[in-house]
Amino acid sequence: MADHAEQLKSVPLFDGISGADLKRIAESAKERRFDAGTSIVSAGEPAQGFYLIIDGRAEVKQGGRTIRTLGPGDYFGELALIRETPRTATVVAKDSTTCLALARWDFKGIVVANPSIAIRLLETVASRIQEDELR
Repeated sequence: MADHAEQLKSVPLFDGISGADLKRIAESAKERRFDAGTSIVSAGEPAQGFYLIIDGRAEVKQGGRTIRTLGPGDYFGELALIRETPRTATVVAKDSTTCLALARWDFKGIVVANPSIAIRLLETVASRIQEDELR
Protein backbone atom coordinates (compact mmCIF):
# COMPACT_ATOMS: atom_id res chain seq x y z
CA MET A 1 0.00 0.00 0.00
CA ALA A 2 2.87 2.38 0.71
CA ASP A 3 3.87 2.04 -2.94
CA HIS A 4 0.33 2.99 -4.04
CA ALA A 5 0.35 5.96 -1.68
CA GLU A 6 3.57 7.15 -3.34
CA GLN A 7 1.97 6.75 -6.78
CA LEU A 8 -1.08 8.74 -5.67
CA LYS A 9 1.19 11.48 -4.33
CA SER A 10 2.27 12.21 -7.93
CA VAL A 11 -1.33 12.98 -8.97
CA PRO A 12 -1.99 16.76 -8.86
CA LEU A 13 -5.48 16.04 -7.53
CA PHE A 14 -3.91 14.68 -4.32
CA ASP A 15 -1.22 17.37 -3.98
CA GLY A 16 -0.88 18.49 -0.38
CA ILE A 17 -2.85 15.58 1.08
CA SER A 18 -1.30 14.26 4.28
CA GLY A 19 0.57 10.98 4.24
CA ALA A 20 -2.08 9.42 6.46
CA ASP A 21 -4.89 10.45 4.09
CA LEU A 22 -2.93 9.22 1.06
CA LYS A 23 -2.46 5.91 2.83
CA ARG A 24 -6.21 5.75 3.52
CA ILE A 25 -6.96 6.46 -0.16
CA ALA A 26 -4.41 3.82 -1.24
CA GLU A 27 -6.00 1.25 1.09
CA SER A 28 -9.41 1.95 -0.48
CA ALA A 29 -8.10 1.64 -4.03
CA LYS A 30 -7.92 -1.65 -5.90
CA GLU A 31 -5.24 -2.68 -8.38
CA ARG A 32 -6.79 -3.84 -11.68
CA ARG A 33 -5.11 -5.33 -14.73
CA PHE A 34 -6.33 -5.07 -18.32
CA ASP A 35 -5.09 -6.94 -21.39
CA ALA A 36 -4.20 -4.97 -24.53
CA GLY A 37 -7.37 -4.15 -26.49
CA THR A 38 -9.63 -4.43 -23.43
CA SER A 39 -11.95 -1.55 -22.54
CA ILE A 40 -11.20 -0.18 -19.09
CA VAL A 41 -14.34 1.98 -19.17
CA SER A 42 -16.89 2.47 -21.95
CA ALA A 43 -18.77 5.57 -23.07
CA GLY A 44 -22.35 5.54 -21.86
CA GLU A 45 -21.72 3.27 -18.87
CA PRO A 46 -22.35 4.69 -15.39
CA ALA A 47 -19.14 6.28 -14.11
CA GLN A 48 -18.33 5.00 -10.65
CA GLY A 49 -14.65 5.57 -10.16
CA PHE A 50 -11.26 7.09 -10.80
CA TYR A 51 -8.31 5.30 -12.41
CA LEU A 52 -4.58 5.97 -12.12
CA ILE A 53 -2.41 4.18 -14.67
CA ILE A 54 0.47 2.45 -12.90
CA ASP A 55 1.90 0.56 -15.86
CA GLY A 56 1.09 0.35 -19.58
CA ARG A 57 -0.71 2.72 -21.93
CA ALA A 58 -4.33 3.42 -22.76
CA GLU A 59 -6.19 5.41 -25.40
CA VAL A 60 -9.11 7.71 -24.68
CA LYS A 61 -11.62 7.49 -27.53
CA GLN A 62 -14.61 9.65 -28.34
CA GLY A 63 -16.73 9.14 -31.40
CA GLY A 64 -14.38 6.46 -32.68
CA ARG A 65 -11.26 8.63 -32.67
CA THR A 66 -8.39 8.73 -30.20
CA ILE A 67 -8.32 12.04 -28.37
CA ARG A 68 -5.59 11.29 -25.84
CA THR A 69 -3.03 8.61 -25.03
CA LEU A 70 -2.34 7.96 -21.35
CA GLY A 71 0.63 6.32 -19.66
CA PRO A 72 2.01 5.70 -16.17
CA GLY A 73 1.05 8.53 -13.81
CA ASP A 74 -1.87 9.65 -15.97
CA TYR A 75 -5.39 9.34 -14.66
CA PHE A 76 -9.01 9.57 -15.74
CA GLY A 77 -12.48 9.36 -14.26
CA GLU A 78 -12.09 12.19 -11.76
CA LEU A 79 -15.62 13.42 -12.58
CA ALA A 80 -16.92 10.05 -11.37
CA LEU A 81 -15.60 10.93 -7.92
CA ILE A 82 -18.15 13.75 -7.77
CA ARG A 83 -21.23 12.06 -9.20
CA GLU A 84 -22.36 9.01 -11.09
CA THR A 85 -22.94 10.09 -14.68
CA PRO A 86 -22.53 8.22 -17.95
CA ARG A 87 -18.93 8.01 -19.14
CA THR A 88 -18.25 10.47 -21.97
CA ALA A 89 -15.40 8.45 -23.49
CA THR A 90 -14.13 4.92 -23.85
CA VAL A 91 -10.68 4.11 -22.48
CA VAL A 92 -8.98 1.09 -24.05
CA ALA A 93 -5.77 -0.55 -22.86
CA LYS A 94 -3.21 -0.13 -25.65
CA ASP A 95 -0.75 -2.46 -23.90
CA SER A 96 -1.16 -4.72 -20.91
CA THR A 97 -2.16 -2.04 -18.41
CA THR A 98 -2.35 -1.91 -14.63
CA CYS A 99 -4.50 0.72 -12.94
CA LEU A 100 -5.25 1.76 -9.41
CA ALA A 101 -9.06 2.12 -9.23
CA LEU A 102 -10.83 4.20 -6.59
CA ALA A 103 -14.62 3.97 -6.22
CA ARG A 104 -16.69 7.12 -5.65
CA TRP A 105 -18.22 5.82 -2.40
CA ASP A 106 -14.76 5.16 -0.94
CA PHE A 107 -13.54 8.61 -1.99
CA LYS A 108 -16.43 10.53 -0.40
CA GLY A 109 -15.23 9.78 3.13
CA ILE A 110 -11.80 11.15 2.24
CA VAL A 111 -13.34 14.41 0.97
CA VAL A 112 -15.35 14.80 4.17
CA ALA A 113 -12.13 14.43 6.18
CA ASN A 114 -10.13 16.71 3.83
CA PRO A 115 -12.41 19.28 2.11
CA SER A 116 -9.52 21.00 0.29
CA ILE A 117 -9.33 18.01 -2.03
CA ALA A 118 -12.78 18.96 -3.37
CA ILE A 119 -11.37 22.25 -4.67
CA ARG A 120 -8.50 20.48 -6.45
CA LEU A 121 -10.98 17.98 -7.88
CA LEU A 122 -13.13 20.77 -9.31
CA GLU A 123 -10.07 22.50 -10.78
CA THR A 124 -8.95 19.26 -12.40
CA VAL A 125 -12.39 18.54 -13.84
CA ALA A 126 -12.73 22.11 -15.18
CA SER A 127 -9.30 21.86 -16.82
CA ARG A 128 -10.17 18.56 -18.53
CA ILE A 129 -13.49 19.95 -19.79
CA GLN A 130 -11.69 22.99 -21.22
CA GLU A 131 -9.06 20.77 -22.92
CA ASP A 132 -11.79 18.63 -24.47
CA GLU A 133 -13.68 21.68 -25.76
CA LEU A 134 -10.52 22.93 -27.50
CA ARG A 135 -10.13 19.66 -29.43
